[in-house]
Amino acid sequence: MSTPLVVICAVGLTPEHIGPHVPTLQTLADKGRMEPLAPSLPAVTTTGQSSMLTGVSPQEHGIVGNGWYFHDLAEVWLWRQSEALVQAPMLWDNLSLNGKPAKVLKHFWWYAMNTSAQATVTPRPVYHHDGRKSPDCYAYPPELKAAISQRHGTFPLFNFWGPVAGLASSQWIAESFTTAYDQQQPDLSLVYLPHLDYDLQRFGPRGDHLARNLAELDGCIRIVSDHAQAHGARVMVVSEYGLGAVDHGTFINRFLREQGYLSVTSNLAGELLDPGTSRAFAVCDHQLAHVYVAKPEDREAVHRALMSLPGIERCLMGSQRSEWGLDHPRSGDIVCMAEANTWFCYDYWLEDAHKPDFAHCVEIHKKPGYDPRELFFDPRGGKRRALTALIRKKLGLRYMLNPVPLDDRLVRGSHGRPPARPEEGPILICPDPDLVNDHPRHEDVAGMIVKLLQKD
Repeated sequence: MSTPLVVICAVGLTPEHIGPHVPTLQTLADKGRMEPLAPSLPAVTTTGQSSMLTGVSPQEHGIVGNGWYFHDLAEVWLWRQSEALVQAPMLWDNLSLNGKPAKVLKHFWWYAMNTSAQATVTPRPVYHHDGRKSPDCYAYPPELKAAISQRHGTFPLFNFWGPVAGLASSQWIAESFTTAYDQQQPDLSLVYLPHLDYDLQRFGPRGDHLARNLAELDGCIRIVSDHAQAHGARVMVVSEYGLGAVDHGTFINRFLREQGYLSVTSNLAGELLDPGTSRAFAVCDHQLAHVYVAKPEDREAVHRALMSLPGIERCLMGSQRSEWGLDHPRSGDIVCMAEANTWFCYDYWLEDAHKPDFAHCVEIHKKPGYDPRELFFDPRGGKRRALTALIRKKLGLRYMLNPVPLDDRLVRGSHGRPPARPEEGPILICPDPDLVNDHPRHEDVAGMIVKLLQKD
């Protein structure tokens, strides 16, 4: 009989975080083997997780970031949820255990919809027709959602992302995993615990907040680990990235607009990026940016211009992108890496009066890039604006929840680049030391998982 395996993805966890102050993690490391993981690039959630679950690089599995430009639609989309976007087989697709297909539970790991896993749980808000958004999650099979909801209540979506994101989301995920595990009895479970990432982006990778954040994470890992081991399962811990300190943003789209490459259209919502008519624009993803250039003859000029922009360390074009494992049709024609102390802002408007109405909102789908400022209340009245919106909501009136600041200097931690030192990058804690080589990569995790599942 094969032994079940639970793989915990602890976002933002690095080898230098492990010590006596995180006793659950320290025990797992002592019983197995801990090593730094060399991350896929960009070192972001969906890319790293896809590399770990397929065993191949982004230029093979196609997940070149948390989002990209969909050429056929002439639209930028981030945080899509369908596993069909992954262009490589999942490690379990042809895996047989004890003469049967391996049974997999995806518990908040990404690309959790339309999945070949037998069970899945993932964030899925309710977008009401009147404009309201309600917290919820998606689960399959349907009876899994019923069991989780009955025992644990509604998924705390607003603690999963936004200005009040924090421990509550990771704790709910950890506790609801125990119910999902008991009902599904999977061979492989994938559990995602996000909350360490929040304060490390808000306040930086070091500081007074870190000890509390790590203690909270260790408590969530203990819930998952204790339940798994009580049922005879092994436990592996991984992460997608570590965070580095930043102190400002780089406004790559404003630069491209000033150079005459980026186009906008205007309506009652303000200025909107017009990708289909732009000669060049960037999809910003933490510390990497995919720059899409409409005409091949413009690429050299755009590349030269970008290399003159302070805050950009390197730009790779065309086949050069294979150096970062990103030579894929979904990638930008030019891929830019930020300098270590900065991150890429998506902002494209040149005057505050023309900003889009979603600029101050938590809006992960309309913004053409990731926006870490959504983790903050605007010091200039953000909490007041949020309270006003909630009062209007309770009164049944239309409202706009717009507490987010636009100050790029508030963000103190980011990721996406290779780590400055291996110990500051993602982590691997494997329960079988013999399966780990001296310099493991994200792409090696899939093979380790298969061997652990096949091992008696």
